[in-house]
Amino acid sequence: MSPELMDKINLMASKADTLDATMKFVIGDNTYYIDGTGDENVVSNSTADADCTISMSESNFQKLIKGNLNPMTAVMMGKIKIKGDMSLAMKLQSLMG
Repeated sequence: MSPELMDKINLMASKADTLDATMKFVIGDNTYYIDGTGDENVVSNSTADADCTISMSESNFQKLIKGNLNPMTAVMMGKIKIKGDMSLAMKLQSLMG
């Protein structure tokens, strides 16, 4: 697991409203799990099933968080793959903001 990526995801999750669900990011070979079912979003490297799983390369994740990749366009182009609750995936924008 990349400590730099974990720090970025922790920061994004801490700033966002709780998800009221679970979300898993698979970025390259690493897994980042956000449990937003409690009072705050908690990030771990759990590989448990999530309500929504979002997969992408590390380079596309870097572009996404820098604002150089539009999430909707990336999904349409296959650069981001989503499994599970699509409405939860729409919260990705609030996490990135």
